[in-house]
Amino acid sequence: ADREESSILPLISAGFTRRYVENSNIMACYNELIQLEFGEVQAQFKLRACNSLFTALEKSQEAIEITSEDHVIQYVNPAFETVMGYQIGELIGKELTEVPINEKKADFLDTINSCIKIGKEWQGMYYAKKKNGDSIQQNVKILPVVGQGGKIRHYVSISRLCNDNNKVMIGPQIGIAVLMDSVSHFSCRHKDRRKGSLDVRSTTSRGSDGSSQRRHSSMARIHSMTIEAPITKVINIINAAQESSPMPVAEALDRVLEILRTTELYSPQLGTKDEDPHTSDLVGGLMTDGLRRLSGNEYILSAKQTHQVAGSLISPISLNDIPPRITQAMENEEHWDFDIFELEAATHKRPLVYLGLKIFARFGICEFLNCSESTLRSWLQVIEANYHSSNSYHNSTHSADVLHATAYFLSKERVKQTLDPIDEVAALIAATVHDVDHPGRTNSFLCNAGSELAILYNDTAVLESHHAALAFQLTTRDDKCNIFKNMERNEYRTLRQAIIDMVLATEMTKHFEHVNKFVNSINKPLAALEENGNNGDGESIKTVLTSPENRILIKRMLIKCADISNPCRPIEQCIEWAGRISEEYFAQTDEEKRQGLPVVMPVFDRNTCSIPKSQISFIDYFITDMFDAWDAFADLPNLMQHLDNNFKYWKGLDERKLRSLRPPPE
Repeated sequence: ADREESSILPLISAGFTRRYVENSNIMACYNELIQLEFGEVQAQFKLRACNSLFTALEKSQEAIEITSEDHVIQYVNPAFETVMGYQIGELIGKELTEVPINEKKADFLDTINSCIKIGKEWQGMYYAKKKNGDSIQQNVKILPVVGQGGKIRHYVSISRLCNDNNKVMIGPQIGIAVLMDSVSHFSCRHKDRRKGSLDVRSTTSRGSDGSSQRRHSSMARIHSMTIEAPITKVINIINAAQESSPMPVAEALDRVLEILRTTELYSPQLGTKDEDPHTSDLVGGLMTDGLRRLSGNEYILSAKQTHQVAGSLISPISLNDIPPRITQAMENEEHWDFDIFELEAATHKRPLVYLGLKIFARFGICEFLNCSESTLRSWLQVIEANYHSSNSYHNSTHSADVLHATAYFLSKERVKQTLDPIDEVAALIAATVHDVDHPGRTNSFLCNAGSELAILYNDTAVLESHHAALAFQLTTRDDKCNIFKNMERNEYRTLRQAIIDMVLATEMTKHFEHVNKFVNSINKPLAALEENGNNGDGESIKTVLTSPENRILIKRMLIKCADISNPCRPIEQCIEWAGRISEEYFAQTDEEKRQGLPVVMPVFDRNTCSIPKSQISFIDYFITDMFDAWDAFADLPNLMQHLDNNFKYWKGLDERKLRSLRPPPE
């Protein structure tokens, strides 16, 4: 203690960095080594990492700015220089307030500062001013960086430009958040921060040991399940990819997982009702099962009502003994421009029997089913008798129209290559029965009214389930009209399943699911094969077309397009169908108001409705994408031309502020 301490400056000058006084105590030596590790050694590792980190910063496509705790600019990367128009020398060492690069809204800046000063991240939209005075919108994230002593030593600002739709433009970027985390956590022992945060033991440590072990065991069993669903596999693959991904990628994958875990994967999200009430009401009326009942009134579609059966009907006319006017009306039934309304008039609203006889004969349905023509005639008459002629739209003329469209699509070359004879039979029968006994009201109405059918089918695909079930009940209850009676059991089961699947596919709640699956499983693979130089006869294309799963998707798409093909018909037919469906919706709104039920589609009020607007919304939301996909598959230039002409017609009326089907006479 009395000895004078000599200076260590000569030692430092000689290159030494630390003096250690010899000590025989083991713990003293151990403590010294620990200090070395957590002092100089760890600092050296951090410094060694800096070169690679700054290389990453320099190459990042995100604009990055680092400031001191006093908001003095310490670093900006080249992307920041490019976006803002400044050179790095113009910014380094200056306080943020000296450079007019930020919005000077005091309350807004106070909000940001109050957040980051307590160590929290801030993220949001921000308007910045470039050197040339232009204002640009950015998505900005500001991260406080805590240094020694637990104090905030730096602020890191990461900016991404937004496009015109306020969507962040993301390129192949490197996440600065990961880099800054690396600087503060880098040591000679590598730590996986993401895995550490998901450690099951840490999440269960608060419970009892037994409880923790049980939960850990349960999680292990869940992850080893062999009955894993495809969506579970997708989620697991994404989770695994997140482990080694940069932060922006990991965050993007988090958003992907959020979307995948929702139930409505295929339904686009609409904006507010005010943006497009016509679209909102159509979606509400066609794609939901209604609101819960708000009154005690009930709409009874009686399950006890007597349906028409074969014995109660007049003996049908033979195909060879059809009146000349009806024969003439069906002359061009193989063409798309066939006029169903002319046939409706000629047959006194019984077009389905006559058109059905002709189309079924053309496709050899009796031969396939091994049934007589008289049985088929009886069946067609029973089915037609159970359509409600009092409905303005959902009557047997609509069924005949859908049957015609189905037969037309089945005659297209690509479809003929794809489907088997049993698929064609199923499609034609499904089209014939797909709306049998339709009450002229939507599923939402029936659910809201507490109808017997809604109760029977648990508010789920009420009408479609009823159409399919009743079709088989009517067919099988009397041998005179049982077109299936001579079929072999297994073939009948296959045909029955295909018919039911196609009828249920006409339910609009699954519209986007069917369309998206068709696009992703059929359109895109076919396009990829054709781009690679394969022609239409290639084995690969045949595999895509004829796999059982894809044949189901094609049949669903076929009947869906046939069911709502009105906007693709010639203009006069399109207008007539638009008037009929509007009248049916008007009648439903009238009845909802009379019974005190929720009004499912308020825009369909006969006193205020704009029919052109409703048609524009229907085409925009449901028709265009679906027929683009179907045209790409089946090649339907005439339909697409009609669709374009009809859309322009409705647009023209709407631009003139007209709400009617037709312009007023000159």
